[in-house]
Amino acid sequence: MSHGGHGHTHDGSEGPGHTHGPQSPPQAMMAPPGPDPMVQAALDEQFRAINLTLADPSTAVCSAHKKETCEECNLDFTGLNALAKVLPTLNEPGIPPPPNVVHPGRSQAVQKAKEDGNNSYKQKNWAQAINHYNTSANIAATRFPWEPAALVRDELAIVICNRSAAYWASEDFASALVDADVVIQLKRPWSKGHFRKAKALVGLDRLEEARDALMLGLQFEPDSAEMLAFKKEIEDSITKRNDGPPVGVTASS
Repeated sequence: MSHGGHGHTHDGSEGPGHTHGPQSPPQAMMAPPGPDPMVQAALDEQFRAINLTLADPSTAVCSAHKKETCEECNLDFTGLNALAKVLPTLNEPGIPPPPNVVHPGRSQAVQKAKEDGNNSYKQKNWAQAINHYNTSANIAATRFPWEPAALVRDELAIVICNRSAAYWASEDFASALVDADVVIQLKRPWSKGHFRKAKALVGLDRLEEARDALMLGLQFEPDSAEMLAFKKEIEDSITKRNDGPPVGVTASS
């Protein structure tokens, strides 16, 4: 600890001939404040013990069935295990690196989880694809503060857009819509987010809103054959519904 007028540090001992001015009496250390009783009570009420065991030093599984994702126990350690594998690869930064430094290990982890999700999607294993996309999004969202914000937005936009597609394929249209809205907030000029929103709205039988979502997306990509074709299909369905019995839209993903 440095003192005014001195350019030295102390290690607990003083050399010969070294004196100080009048010493102030030591101050008693104050104990840190305890937790707020109401907050603690709420935490205690929500606390739920989880029976887990370690299959290896970085893989948690349920104690009963030794599964990473266990439907019987309603437990999913996928994200926790992915994080446990990533953390040892990170450097211990005593001093933060310069701004915009990207950690390659985290980028690889984000990409790996996303590709695993894409492979599960191709196999039509929607639940597994969603889990992998969750892992990828969680890793991307926990980048260090000094890493480029644009990189985080791009990674999240792509992964969450893919997750929206997986929710849509599993007919969870409400979740698909929520994800599509997040994509638009992250990357508004990207037409894919507007397309995903339209798909989800069609699944919810909100055709006029789906058409409006496509029209907004076409402002950013007016020549998109995919969106133009889907918009025409929606408009045809609206016309048929208004002129006769309801007709659903069966656009491919």
